[in-house]
Order: sequence, then C-alpha cells, then structure tokens
Amino acid sequence: MKRIILLLLLVSLTLVAGKYEANIVPKKMSVKIKKERFFYLLAPAVDKVYKELHLEYESVLKDIKESKNIDRITKLKEDYKVKTDEELLQKLKPHPQSIVLAQAAMESGWATSRFFVQANNVFGMWSSNKNEPRIAAGVKRGGTRTIWLRKFDSIDDSIRAYYRLMAMGRAFGEFRALRVKTDNPHELVKKLDKYSEIGAKYGEELSAVIRYNKLVMRYDK
Repeated sequence: MKRIILLLLLVSLTLVAGKYEANIVPKKMSVKIKKERFFYLLAPAVDKVYKELHLEYESVLKDIKESKNIDRITKLKEDYKVKTDEELLQKLKPHPQSIVLAQAAMESGWATSRFFVQANNVFGMWSSNKNEPRIAAGVKRGGTRTIWLRKFDSIDDSIRAYYRLMAMGRAFGEFRALRVKTDNPHELVKKLDKYSEIGAKYGEELSAVIRYNKLVMRYDK
C-alpha cells in the first residue's frame, strides 16, 4: 500500500513540475494537464524556430533595402523558387506563434496523436518519399492505399518542415501575401481554408483556439 501511495505521489509531483515527455502520454489526463503538457513540449520549440526564421527574414529585408549581399539573395530566390524580392519576403516571413500553436493543437490532438508520439510529427505531415523516415497511418486512403507520414528527429525539425511547407505550398499563396501585411492571427487564419478538408471552418476553429487559450497575449510578442 505504501509503495502504491509513493508511486502516486511521484507521478503527481512529476505532473506538477511539468516534466513531460513527447513519447509518453500520461493516462487519464485532465484538460488542464493535457494543455500544460502540450505547451511545455511545444511552446519553447515554436519560439525557437520562429526566432530563427524571423532573424533571417529581418536580415534579408535589410539586405534588400540596402542592396547588399546580392549573391545571398540570389541563392535564396533559387531555393524558394521565386524571381522578385517581394515574393522572397512573402516566403521568408514567419507567421505568428499563436497560429502555429493553434494548428499544432488541432493537428496533434494536443500532442497526443500517434504521429506526434511515435514520429515527432506535430502537424500530421504526409510523406511521398519512400527513402525518408516515415510511419504508416492506421487508416488507408480509399481503403487500399497506405498513407505515410513523415518521421522527424525532433519537434524543432517538425516545426521547421511545417514553416517550409507554408512557404512553398501553392495552396498558401494568399496566406503568404497577407502575412507580410499583417500579424493579426484572426485575419490570417481565414486564408488557411485549403489546409484542411473542412475548408473555411478550419480557420474559424483555429481562431477559437487562439482566443480561448489567449495565445496572442501569451506567445505573440
């Protein structure tokens, strides 16, 4: 009996201290604990990647304005498959952390999905390359075709890949054009209707997650 009480006490202290692991989902979590675990695992990684990308964006913007480091700008345009400075800046500017966290919450079931736990795949990103690390989805498309999802070495890498997808995906052109004009997440998410099969409702749900969890106040600085 004493051993059981001690074990429960240790589990309780671990949860209170916020010591969570990405590949371990505690059983019977309350909503409070689930969200605490999610933000513990995701918020620092999102902040880190956002700052990396924003620093690059500001540096490129400065170079463009001052007509410096032309070779660097040329290489970036080749990498991002664009021709103009405007197009490059649209692809480089990272959107607010509140949007990233809201999408991460929805796509990963608040960091409880199998793809997150087994593959650090925060956003359920598919894989079409058989040579890259990946895992099979539990459900086949059309009942016969296996869906593969990318497997990442870290949560940071998953977030970087997500930002890359948002920079390169044809479906997100309007989103990119708007994010260089505003950082208002509630306006921006309206342009993410092509990210999900539920269309415009996806943006509405993201906006609700952002508002309810006060993500702008907590993470958009």
